[in-house]
Amino acid sequence: MAEFIKIYPENPNPRAIQKVVDVLKRGGLVIYPTDTVYGLGCDITNIKALERIAKLKGIKLEKSNFSFICKDLSNLSDYVKQIDSSTFKILKRALPGAYTFILPGSKNLPNPFKKRKTVGIRVPDNNIILELVSALDNPIVSTSIRDDDDILEYTTDPELIYEKWQGIVDVVIDGGFGDNEASTVIDLSLSEPLIVREGKGSLEIF
Repeated sequence: MAEFIKIYPENPNPRAIQKVVDVLKRGGLVIYPTDTVYGLGCDITNIKALERIAKLKGIKLEKSNFSFICKDLSNLSDYVKQIDSSTFKILKRALPGAYTFILPGSKNLPNPFKKRKTVGIRVPDNNIILELVSALDNPIVSTSIRDDDDILEYTTDPELIYEKWQGIVDVVIDGGFGDNEASTVIDLSLSEPLIVREGKGSLEIF
């Protein structure tokens, strides 16, 4: 049975954050708030946890398109090929924010993702998930939790999320109501930025 942990986004409790980090380090799956919809994720270095998420999503891990949540842009060189200054300026302007950027993957990607040509990078504007990633000291591999309801698409109430997922994951964080609009996805791996999905992040900054 998953733990249901209340964490306030304005001032995340360090003990509660550490409790969740310990679960992540043990290979646990965690549902957490972002600046868009609630996400499901695990430690990027834990293969067993990655396989659990892939199985839940009904896909092969090697073919998954999970995004990586980073605390800031300092991790980029670990997973992304060297990018030019104009691409870096876009990232700097937009992050932290409600965007997923597709960037060319480097040779240093963890084993399951080695064959990927590109990688999706997120730095959400939400203190809870940023504190988690910072304390874990690794990116979190992330996917959004979709709703079975075709109209709603995303559940925003953490208590309803807990009701549905308590027997499947290890921790559900209650960080208040989530959004029901996913991130804007922009592909920066091409010669010109390409909008893959219009979501919560404003396109005006481009």
